[in-house]
Amino acid sequence: MQQASHPTVILGGGFAGLFTALYLSQQNYSHPIILIEQRDRFTFKPLLYELLSGELRCEQVYPKYKDLLAGSHVNFVQNTVQAIDLHQQQVSLDSGEKFNYSHLVLALGSKTTYFNTPGAAEYAMPLTSGEQAIALRKHLRHRLYQAIQTQDVARRRLLLTVAIIGAGPAGIELACTLADLLPIWYDELGGDAAEVRVVLINRSREILKGDVNSHLRCIAQRALKNRVIPVDFLFDAAVTQITADGVEYKQNEQTKVLQAGTIAWTAGTAPHPLLMELPVPNNRGRLLVTPTLQLPDFPEVFAAGDCATTSDNPQPPTAQVAYQQGIAIAQNLKRMIESKPSVPVQISMRGTLMKLGLNESVANLFNKVQIKGQAGHLIREATYLQLLPNAAHNRKVTAEWLTDELFQRDRSITHMQLGQTPFVAGMATTAAAMILATPLVWRAAQPTQFQQNFSWSGIPTLLNQLTPPTR
Repeated sequence: MQQASHPTVILGGGFAGLFTALYLSQQNYSHPIILIEQRDRFTFKPLLYELLSGELRCEQVYPKYKDLLAGSHVNFVQNTVQAIDLHQQQVSLDSGEKFNYSHLVLALGSKTTYFNTPGAAEYAMPLTSGEQAIALRKHLRHRLYQAIQTQDVARRRLLLTVAIIGAGPAGIELACTLADLLPIWYDELGGDAAEVRVVLINRSREILKGDVNSHLRCIAQRALKNRVIPVDFLFDAAVTQITADGVEYKQNEQTKVLQAGTIAWTAGTAPHPLLMELPVPNNRGRLLVTPTLQLPDFPEVFAAGDCATTSDNPQPPTAQVAYQQGIAIAQNLKRMIESKPSVPVQISMRGTLMKLGLNESVANLFNKVQIKGQAGHLIREATYLQLLPNAAHNRKVTAEWLTDELFQRDRSITHMQLGQTPFVAGMATTAAAMILATPLVWRAAQPTQFQQNFSWSGIPTLLNQLTPPTR
């Protein structure tokens, strides 16, 4: 069925899919490239909390595909995939359009799963896209406006309570962000910030259980308690139902209800349902692939990101993994059309990054060194901004971000609102300057070693864009 005239079709515009498309285009790939995605904007998921809080702007975190793909050889099709026929090498869309392919990349990502919890789909708000982050921000603002206008104490308590279900990394990052942000927003309206309550609900007693960030548990627990308002915990609480105004849960064999005006769901995701329909082996919905990320019985098909896993070396479904997989797939596709064998994909885990509040993060470098506070925040954002999937967009956004950080331009939250004195803020800015100055000296003295040691962090790219090295 493989025909050179047929395009390479990429399903899904997340990290893996978008980077595959862009790297193919940059390599002057000879086949047509078609990227099919149901949304018109790319969501930079690790930075959704910054979009919610206003620390970063919409165009930085939630850019349009047409802007990211401008100047490339990628044909973008905004539509929803209805069916995949691996034997006929054909993809069918909701519009009725069909695409035959020579090669296929499955990067459909994951879907929010509510584990059949009654009311969850209707009343809980997920946070997996830019659209959902904007919707959650509007909802929270509306709840605060309602609270400031009511004289009913019980009603105001409900409106000012946020329940977050799930204590994985997404739940913790959201809880830390809101526990800093909401008191400041409410204080600006003239309300009593102490009335705001953020509650983290978890089925077990452990946060980050089974997660790649589990060794950061103690750091995360301290951060949750040291916000503008401390985050409350409900552990060993199994959610049984969600209503418009609260969460019903079972704890110690007793059924209880937490009244809440906002309910956020971060409890889990599941692979795309279309993957379950494919006639290939899977592990809990994630397709089993070879070390080259190909389907064993369909070598013209690659799978990456949340869609795929290997039996001998499974990788966590994170942005840094999907980013590297996208590049590797593009390289292997190029090798295939040149009649060269595919090579196994080597994933380099360089540590983890977690947001622990406004202007605060932890950067866990190679699982050995942990940098916290504002320094961690700078490393986290610089690292993620380096992953922006278009060189021009990356350069523009990184320059804007650095200007915002150094000069506190367009800050939605001031240091004083976070309880930091001007002296502390000044010390943080001085530390940031030292963080940037030290690599500049190293790059000038030993450019090759500097590139090799820091390429994972995004610092070489950041410095090259802002201060090009002398030739």
